[in-house]
Amino acid sequence: MLTKIFPFLAWFQDYSGGKFKLDFVAGITVALVLIPQSMAYAQLAGLPAYYGLYAAFLPPMIAALFGSSRQLGTGPVAVVSLMSAASLAPLASAGSPEFIAYSIALALVVGIFQFSLGVLRLGMVVNFLSHPVINGFTNAAAIIIASSQFSKFFGVYTDSGHHHYQSMILVFQAAMDYTHIPTLLYGIGAVAIMVVVRRINPRIPNVLIAVVITTLLSYFTHFNNDASVPAESIHIDGIEKTMTGFNQAIMAIKEKSDERTQMGKEVDTLQAEHGSHAAAIELIKAKNEVDILTAEIEEAQTHAKDFRYELRHMKFEAVKEGEKSTFYPKGQVPAGLQGDGSTWRIKVKNSALDSKKITMMGGGAIIGEIPEGLPKFSIPALTGKSFFKLLPTAIIISLLGFMEAIAIAKAMAAKTGQKLDPNQELIGQGLANMLGSMSSSYAVSGSFSRSAVNLQAGAVSGISSVVTSLMVVATLLFFTPLLYHLPQATLAAVIMMAVIGLLNIKGFAHAWKAQWYDGAISILAFFVTLYFAPHLDKGIMVGVALSMAVFLYKSMRPVVASLSMNEDHVLTSAEHYRLKGCRHISVVRFDGALFFANASYLDEQVMKFRSEQPDLRYVLLDAKGINDMDASGEEALAMLVARLRAAKLGFAMCGIKGQVIVVMERTGLYNKIGKNFIFPDTETAIKSIYKEIHSNTEQPLTNCGDCPLTKYIPA
Repeated sequence: MLTKIFPFLAWFQDYSGGKFKLDFVAGITVALVLIPQSMAYAQLAGLPAYYGLYAAFLPPMIAALFGSSRQLGTGPVAVVSLMSAASLAPLASAGSPEFIAYSIALALVVGIFQFSLGVLRLGMVVNFLSHPVINGFTNAAAIIIASSQFSKFFGVYTDSGHHHYQSMILVFQAAMDYTHIPTLLYGIGAVAIMVVVRRINPRIPNVLIAVVITTLLSYFTHFNNDASVPAESIHIDGIEKTMTGFNQAIMAIKEKSDERTQMGKEVDTLQAEHGSHAAAIELIKAKNEVDILTAEIEEAQTHAKDFRYELRHMKFEAVKEGEKSTFYPKGQVPAGLQGDGSTWRIKVKNSALDSKKITMMGGGAIIGEIPEGLPKFSIPALTGKSFFKLLPTAIIISLLGFMEAIAIAKAMAAKTGQKLDPNQELIGQGLANMLGSMSSSYAVSGSFSRSAVNLQAGAVSGISSVVTSLMVVATLLFFTPLLYHLPQATLAAVIMMAVIGLLNIKGFAHAWKAQWYDGAISILAFFVTLYFAPHLDKGIMVGVALSMAVFLYKSMRPVVASLSMNEDHVLTSAEHYRLKGCRHISVVRFDGALFFANASYLDEQVMKFRSEQPDLRYVLLDAKGINDMDASGEEALAMLVARLRAAKLGFAMCGIKGQVIVVMERTGLYNKIGKNFIFPDTETAIKSIYKEIHSNTEQPLTNCGDCPLTKYIPA
């Protein structure tokens, strides 16, 4: 009982100093990969990089302590990070305090859902996500994740489009206009380092090597070269007007958003009032006001985007005048002044520009300052309204994250021989997200790459994950200043290299070979996910809907085969193997549960066999394939029996399973058919039916010498 509640107690059975040494080395090795990866994935989730360290702090330890896998490495992962960012984008601007609060609250909701599934032993719900759907989704997600890093590779800044492909068009347009070559070289260099080190020895932490080298180069070459100057230092016609217009648009967005928030609260209050005609009128007015404010916000956002585009595409050259620098349009430095030859740009985000402190970028982007110390521990602010707002996304993230985690855990269990409990794994992942959210973590899951590193490094228990968490704690407390000069391009390279493993083109062909419709669903899920990105849930929903439609169609039209004897004297489908059937006896096999959705289909198929066999005298229903039967199925079977016997045709059943017999006995169908017409197996049934047809009847044995059922007919 104790090991069920506290699974980690089982680690210490036969534990030794030698095993601890293996776990200790494995934990440090995983931490060397996790620390840079977690910062990269945090940015993919729309959060400041250091929130990745917060997500790598408690979750790996908690998931290991309360999960069933001893080598599963939990923490930030690419797909969950992208899903988190995409789902919260309509609620708040990426990186804003509201967005961060939503991300942490989402982790709590994900944890609650996963923990609930585990406690209620409902891990099987993950089966609703079929492998073809997941394959199509993950391939599309890999492309989306990798391409989302292009802007950091080229060193450009653009707004996001409504769809991901529109965002990519904007990135390439910006890159054609201007690419920061040093940034591009850092990105390509980081990829090259990781590839070369991995080929030399896969056990060497290639990510860490790339991070260390590029960070040192960034520091010594002054890769980042930002300057803070007043607006008066920028000499270009019309810039004051452009900045003023941009700031006014940003202020209008904020003011209208605040008004809409207040009006939204008023709508909620009015909706809670029932039966009042005056309240109904006020509710309509309030909703109209919300719609008007939304339209005004969208108009202000369009203006802000236009001004931001104009400011971002301005290129300057700096002129040093003592301690101060002034900036002129590129190639337009006045005669007598000497420009520095570099290209400077204005750093414009989603906030208003301070005319006294305009940030001019003359180099590449780096991580910058990371707050030292551990995150603050607090319960995320989660109201009933926000809970249900986040729940649909949380369900998808929970199922996707758990599928990834359990697939990795099963693969490792096959190598180590350990026993896995999917429901216990759900509890571990749920607690990791719930308790992690209290330390400012966003949604996490099991990582394939870090779990593989953990296994290769020799981890024998979850102690390795505890060591990993402690290493992250040490980093937060003492080593964050060392990450200041880490190039953003390096983190982009880390993400791109990590998601290459998600690509599985062979999965489409494999699914198609298994069943053409599985291949089609996988391909459709892939293209729908790509098209609707960043709204990734659309691809999952379409894939699940198609899978369920195929399942329902197949359930409504199960295999109803007319059986005949093959050359090996085995009863099999006459139509599939093109076998001759008996003229007088039709042996019908129904494969599947007989329930409301397919009850009439059995009757249709039996009537079809009857019309194809004019000399038919008897129908034998082989029920070995009927696993269950509901009221509709029982009624349809009763009507079939009545119809056949009214037409002077015999009816019998054989091979009925116990749970079906119970239903037939309770409803009286068993007695209606008759005990003498229910047989234990096909052979006994055919021998009895043969005697009934050919003994003391007008039915002669003429032309029955070549009957395929002769094996069952006595000489």
